[in-house]
Amino acid sequence: MEASKPPTSAAPRAVNGNGTAAASKGGASRPTFPPTKAQQYRLPYRPQRRPSPRRKRRCHQGCCRICCLWLTLLLIAFVFLAAISAGAFYVLCLLQRPSFSVSSLRLSALDVRSADLLTSRLDLSVTVRNPNQRIVFVFDDVALSASSGGVTIGEGTIPGFVQGTDNTTVLKATVSSSGRSLDPTEASGLRRKKRHSLEIYLDTKAGIKLGRFKSMHVGIRISCNGIEASVTKGNATAGSTKGAAKCKARLRVKIWGWTL
Repeated sequence: MEASKPPTSAAPRAVNGNGTAAASKGGASRPTFPPTKAQQYRLPYRPQRRPSPRRKRRCHQGCCRICCLWLTLLLIAFVFLAAISAGAFYVLCLLQRPSFSVSSLRLSALDVRSADLLTSRLDLSVTVRNPNQRIVFVFDDVALSASSGGVTIGEGTIPGFVQGTDNTTVLKATVSSSGRSLDPTEASGLRRKKRHSLEIYLDTKAGIKLGRFKSMHVGIRISCNGIEASVTKGNATAGSTKGAAKCKARLRVKIWGWTL
């Protein structure tokens, strides 16, 4: 009997980086190589989950609620602005501006000393007329200032007051200055003049009242020009322009620190 041959071991096969055996030509084996870092740390594939219909429904409802909220706010703002516009139009149709005039003026002192220090005193009366039959004007404290040739010669104040319907109010005030330092050019200009051209300015805030409605107070400036006066003594009244000096009023609105 023939002796049995021992079994021959199979030749090792080369293994690729992905763990599969590599085919070799002519049955020759290839050396194996360790896997690369990219192959070692490669994450397994995970299929993406599609959002459930319930989540889509929630997102849709949330968007609808936000849109409804914004539409409601816009509608309220539109109605509010329309009401304000209608009220403003109604008031402007009825409103007549109050008139201002300087009815009397007396310049009792205007002295410029050697050190260019000014001492002045000016007594005046301002007449305010409200021609409206239904609208009442409410004025805050009034700040007065008087100037001659662009040089401020005095300041004063008038307490706030209420101007009733179809009413005329006479306001008396004193504008003065004591020891105010002047520029040499300004001081010499005031010394040379015997008769001074004056400008009177009144700055205040005013609002209107119509029944129960009260508006916010808005800044106004009243300017009175065309006034001439000289220093008088005793009870004499300084000469001025013929009749009462008319004044002009304009609104003063502040926006971000700018006065318009």
